[in-house]
Amino acid sequence: MVVTACSSTGNQKESASTEAPKATASTTAAAQSGKEVKITLLNSKGEIQAQLEEAAKTFKQDNPNIMLEVLPVPAGQSPFERASALYASGNPATITMLDPADVGKFKDRILDLSGEKWVADAVDKSLDTKATDGKVMAFPFSVEGYGFIYSKPVLDKAVGGTFDPGTIKTTNDLESLFKKIEASGVAPLVISPMDWSLGAHYLALAYSAQSSDTAKVAAYIDQLKAGKGDLGNNAVFNGLMNTFDVMTKYNLDKASPLTGVYERGPEVLGKGQAGIWFMGNWAWPNIKGSDTAKAQYGFLPVPVSNNPDDFGNTQITASVSKRLVLDKERSTPEQQAAGKKFLEWMVYEKIGQDFVVNKASIIPAFKSNKLEPQDPLAKSIIDYVARGKTMESVSTLPADHWAKNGASMQKYLAKAGDRTALVKEIEDYWKSVK
Repeated sequence: MVVTACSSTGNQKESASTEAPKATASTTAAAQSGKEVKITLLNSKGEIQAQLEEAAKTFKQDNPNIMLEVLPVPAGQSPFERASALYASGNPATITMLDPADVGKFKDRILDLSGEKWVADAVDKSLDTKATDGKVMAFPFSVEGYGFIYSKPVLDKAVGGTFDPGTIKTTNDLESLFKKIEASGVAPLVISPMDWSLGAHYLALAYSAQSSDTAKVAAYIDQLKAGKGDLGNNAVFNGLMNTFDVMTKYNLDKASPLTGVYERGPEVLGKGQAGIWFMGNWAWPNIKGSDTAKAQYGFLPVPVSNNPDDFGNTQITASVSKRLVLDKERSTPEQQAAGKKFLEWMVYEKIGQDFVVNKASIIPAFKSNKLEPQDPLAKSIIDYVARGKTMESVSTLPADHWAKNGASMQKYLAKAGDRTALVKEIEDYWKSVK
């Protein structure tokens, strides 16, 4: 999917599309009225808040009668929770950025976008219609991947030459690398203790790595819901937690593992104070802002065993991570038309495409965008995709999965609970899911 979207060899100086999107009655209604239309976008990607605000200003220059305000999801609140609260107050955003699993929960309140031009330009597997009665009701905003982000200069120094990411295929390989980094005088890694990172990303690997067959992954989650998953004896889960134990041993913040904040990760990685950070390519703008050495970066998979042939040991997760939906319950036809215009702007207008790829460092989900990401993390993801070394993230996790299981992972990280307690809390959580 990502290769299709990003590895085109077409002329980047060309206009993004030889055919501009056709104007319709809905998309031109606001322009014909001459009145300013105000729309809002609820942003659940806090790391690009500034970029989205700048994009809103640029979009207004192209569309003088549309005022776009970007509303951030408050820290500690999921996009589902915030969107639900706004609907409860009778003031939903015109455009809402949701996690993929939450789109179906709003299907009665959002517009059917099946007839939009960009549907035909979306890359393979980026449109999800399973939870929306076969309709396209969400715009695939970003393709993202995650794993261990590494600083090449730090690792080159640690191994005494040119570091080869292909040498890390097992948990033992990873610990050996940590020891070498530590011996070079640098912290091996930093663990960000936010519940969303531990619960939505790290723990989710225990599901994704169950099998390369996504149907088997879904079947295992159904077993957990039925109380039959037996997480405590699951090889993938235990292997992943064995890796986590190694991580905690070499964590820069092991003396106070829960005090770290998101901003600490890119700072210590960018300054060469740590060699590795578990995070995704969405963090590139933050790393770039802290990168004093203009270093090179890439991804390493998170090993789940000591058998290099096991699925998950050489794969990173990559898939559509955020989707945009348009409100139909409270938004006026003019606001809906303006919201559609913004989506078209990102897909077809050259300056909108530049925002997606170069300003927000997002891997686009549309074939019409011929720009190749220049940031090293996006390039690393594209390389994994090209080599067939990716696994899909689980897009059906409940909205409260990261908060509740993230809290359990935080207790385990702080050694306030052992693995038996962690297993019980996670299994009890799944049994409670309706």
